[in-house]
Amino acid sequence: MVNFTIDELWHQMTKKHNIRNMSVIAHVDHGKSTLTDSLVAAAGIIATEAAGDTRLTDTRPDEQERCITIKSTGISLYFHIPADVDLPKDSEGRDFLINLIDSPGHVDFSSEVTAALRVTDGALVVVDCVEGVCVQTETVLRQALTERIKPVLAINKLDRAFLELQLDAEDMYQNFLRVIENANVIISTYQDEKLGDVQVSPEAGTVAFSAGLHGWAFTLPRMARMYAKKLGIDVQKMTERLWGNNYYDKAGKKWIKREQAGAERGFNEFVIKPIKKIIDLAMSDKVDDLDKLLQGLGIKLTSEDKQLRQKQLMKRVLQKWLPADGALLEMMVMHLPSPAVAQKYRVENLYEGPMDDAAATAIRNCDPNGPLMVYISKMVPATDKGRFVAFGRVFSGTVKTGMKVRILGPNYEPGTKKDLFSKSIQRTLLMMGRKTEAVESVPCGNTVGLVGLDQYLVKSGTITDLEEAFPLKNMKYSVSPVVRVAVEPKNPSDLPKLVEGLKRLSKSDPLVECIIEESGEHIIAGAGELHLEICLKDLQEEYMNGAEIRVSQPVVSFRETVVGRPNPEETAVCLSKSPNKHNRLYVYAEPLPEGLAEAIEEGKVGPRDDPKQRAKLLRDEFGMEEDAARKIWAFGPETTGPNLLMDRTKAVQYLNEIKDSCIAAFQHATKEGAICEENMRNISFNFLDVTLHSDAIHRGGGQIIPTARRCYYGAQLMAEPRLLEPVYLVEIQCPEQAVGAIYGVLNRKRGHVFEEAQRPGTPLFNVKAYLPVSESFGFTADLRSATSGQAFPQCVFDHWQLVNGDPRDPAEKVSEIVKGIRKRKGLKEEIPGIDNYYDKL
Repeated sequence: MVNFTIDELWHQMTKKHNIRNMSVIAHVDHGKSTLTDSLVAAAGIIATEAAGDTRLTDTRPDEQERCITIKSTGISLYFHIPADVDLPKDSEGRDFLINLIDSPGHVDFSSEVTAALRVTDGALVVVDCVEGVCVQTETVLRQALTERIKPVLAINKLDRAFLELQLDAEDMYQNFLRVIENANVIISTYQDEKLGDVQVSPEAGTVAFSAGLHGWAFTLPRMARMYAKKLGIDVQKMTERLWGNNYYDKAGKKWIKREQAGAERGFNEFVIKPIKKIIDLAMSDKVDDLDKLLQGLGIKLTSEDKQLRQKQLMKRVLQKWLPADGALLEMMVMHLPSPAVAQKYRVENLYEGPMDDAAATAIRNCDPNGPLMVYISKMVPATDKGRFVAFGRVFSGTVKTGMKVRILGPNYEPGTKKDLFSKSIQRTLLMMGRKTEAVESVPCGNTVGLVGLDQYLVKSGTITDLEEAFPLKNMKYSVSPVVRVAVEPKNPSDLPKLVEGLKRLSKSDPLVECIIEESGEHIIAGAGELHLEICLKDLQEEYMNGAEIRVSQPVVSFRETVVGRPNPEETAVCLSKSPNKHNRLYVYAEPLPEGLAEAIEEGKVGPRDDPKQRAKLLRDEFGMEEDAARKIWAFGPETTGPNLLMDRTKAVQYLNEIKDSCIAAFQHATKEGAICEENMRNISFNFLDVTLHSDAIHRGGGQIIPTARRCYYGAQLMAEPRLLEPVYLVEIQCPEQAVGAIYGVLNRKRGHVFEEAQRPGTPLFNVKAYLPVSESFGFTADLRSATSGQAFPQCVFDHWQLVNGDPRDPAEKVSEIVKGIRKRKGLKEEIPGIDNYYDKL
């Protein structure tokens, strides 16, 4: 039975030191949802017997069917911590509220992970003890550490090590050690100084060992407490002896530091062997022997338990002896920060404004009486069709039903009315997995669902009641929507349904992009095949009430770039005259310094940086000239993209008056390049000289904007234009005999393997390869058929790669790609020549 009421939960929300906001993150299929079930069962929401099979946080029918999580789901749980567990110093009482978010592991849905991490302070990283740390484990850990979220580790699926691989104790220990080391390598690589040392170690209690499906888990401090009572020694000493090179000499009944005959490693002797013995007795149905052994541990089997056999019996016994909820709860309460602690060091990453204003101070102090600051990280479809609940986190103040708030969208600019609404909140909700519960108010430090904001927010935004407040920073996703399809209704009269359905779809998913092209096509862009499949299913069934749609073949977005570095003194400078022939612009294009485009995309360099510091960084790290680095006019497209507009002119009159017009033209040109109207990437446009008419009326936007655009296109075509295509990093797991078949499939798809290694202690091989996204459609199916279903690929967008050849040369393969794109977009087949953009001197 549920062991708490909503009133108790609401009362607990005000104790900011007794709250833990955490996400469960991992690679696909490492057991997040099954492990979450143990916690949900401990709170009494589902029966303990059903934990592991219910997967309560998989709320959609297709999640239950496919056995993968697609959307991240929040649930608030209330726990009473038993008296034998030590608590952190600042906690108030023994009751704790845990706002838990179960997130997907599949790389196509990693935008859901980003949305979950933004509203939490701690992360439970789950790793399969057989497969170890995989590509997606690294991705989600990196995301967590950049958001300054503290990780703890759960090594899961121990039942596989005992039953499937039947490893001996020492092999298991070495296996676990390797997983912990690999996780710590990633943590130390991406660690933030402000977060402090967050490396995980079993003796500190930040690593749990679990079998989520069977609902049992332990941490070393819990095991040590059990033995310390029996042997009458200090818990701390015992914990240290249960890990590392500490050996127990049975004959002499003493601990030694060196391996020798007759001495067994402490972890193997006191942890693995007892568990192995219980599993062996249960699996061989020796109920009486098992009962005798358990009495020594102080566990009683009921007559009902004794009727169970093999796995069922093993599950019941281990759940009684090592309940998963106890170990995980203790680890979360002891080692994950409360909002009061976490917001002190997270505020710099969250808030865009000055660090000493009222909003920043309230966030830092997690002040329930301060100004309201809520970040909405995603929109969750509500039970009534077509409506959405805005799901987010209260960082300061208290959000109440009926209060009037300012809604700041992602494009809001402080001091303007752009993307700003003022509305009242209709209802405040608690997210409880499949259900929601209405409450009066939610104080800071908690997650919340808000009703009545879905008309004003598309995906994410900030809610505040302070006029001077700056917005909270937008989230950075680790994947980008590179796979696109065009959709149209089968029945033309369903077009309004499609338009409305696309609006709702773009709300429901943090990453999906729904665009209407100039040709009138409706485009949906997603992170990969599976992501698109789910989006299209939702569009048709949920948001269009089953109206049928036609879907085009998947198309990949390319980027346009240049590779030529012209000498400004030579003729590669493009001159363009304004329509009234009174103004002349001289521009040349060149590639950005190596690594700069990636730095801009990751947010290390951006338009909002302090110009002096930015110039220093560009000079020291990327070797840009000091003069150029100080004179960056704009980033584009969308004002943040990886292209630069730079002023390299000397002593030009009236230049500042045309700056806005030049920037407007630059944003448009970088959004639609000259080759095939794809976004530009990695290009720097440089103004070399400008001649302007002395009368302001002759140099207005109407004269300058079209001229500047033509000039940029001309400069792009003169600097050896090229296409860039997106490339996936593919990680494939397979047995040795399937490796040959993988090479065959990859070679056919223009992919290449760059790393192949055997997983120590397992018969599996790990193959890493690069695969162009345009070749990835049907790759999974081909791979499975070639290897009889033995190989499992994981594709994650990795980088942009130059397509060989000049797109204007009909003999090159790349020109066919360009013709295909131009045809699809309804453009003329031929790429415009330089003459279209270039004025003769």
